[in-house]
Amino acid sequence: MSHHHDGSITAVGTQMDSYYGRPIVKEPVWQPEIPFYFFFGGLAGASGVLHAFAGLVGNKTLARRTLLIGAAADIVGPILLVSDLGRPERALNMFRVFKVTSPMSVGSWVLLVSGSASNTAAALELMGKLKPVKVAAEFVSALAGPPLATYTGTLIADTSIPVWHEARHELPWLFGASAASSAGAAAAIAVPVDEAGPARRLAIGASVVTLGLKEVMQRRLGFVGEVYEKEEAGSYGRISKLCTGAGAALLALAGKRSRAAAVAGGSLVLAGEVALRWSVFRAGFQSARDPRYVVVPQRERKAARG
Repeated sequence: MSHHHDGSITAVGTQMDSYYGRPIVKEPVWQPEIPFYFFFGGLAGASGVLHAFAGLVGNKTLARRTLLIGAAADIVGPILLVSDLGRPERALNMFRVFKVTSPMSVGSWVLLVSGSASNTAAALELMGKLKPVKVAAEFVSALAGPPLATYTGTLIADTSIPVWHEARHELPWLFGASAASSAGAAAAIAVPVDEAGPARRLAIGASVVTLGLKEVMQRRLGFVGEVYEKEEAGSYGRISKLCTGAGAALLALAGKRSRAAAVAGGSLVLAGEVALRWSVFRAGFQSARDPRYVVVPQRERKAARG
């Protein structure tokens, strides 16, 4: 390894270091609230869409319970975000402007719109009042659902963290699929089995897609993707795969007949989706700590251009 006066680096073998042995990119400053925030935001967004679908097909029990699940998740999300920021006024600062180019700005507004709409709809549902206003609020909540379920994937891909930035094409889809899986699983737990069919199918289908997308993402990341096999990201990834796979299988095999199987399967899928967010979150920290994950992709891009 040799250092140059201009701060550039040379690699010897596979060991790679940066100037004075320091990481090249800073680790994220986010607290442990953030992966839970990703999870609850996804759950809220996808529940809004599942609620709209249940309403359209006339499944009243599923519609009512997904509305309440979504509204509850929409309350938890902002609390976690404010907790991470440390002071509520920092959260309010995000609403001073609306920048289409900033995933953080767009996401904050989507969060505000979704939370206001779903909680208005849920409150009116519980009071049995103002049906036209409730329907309008449900419509807004359903529209805000897909952006809310995916924007956090765009948000982290917009950073300089190698394992996130390199996966910018997959992360929004991965988070969206994981959100759909969570919404289906939560509804499969909350709704009697004979009325939970659409939720169960969503949980099973989206779980399969989520597992597949994560594999595709890791493979496409190549060298950088090995982060997902190591340390905490690897552990959470394995927990996620195990819980999501087992939960989806349980829902598919026995979820239609047994409420206990539906609750157990749904709970396993939810645990798997929380673990997935943790795996992605920790992978970011791990890839920021190791300069090789910054340098090697840069060199590969340069070689490809050259």
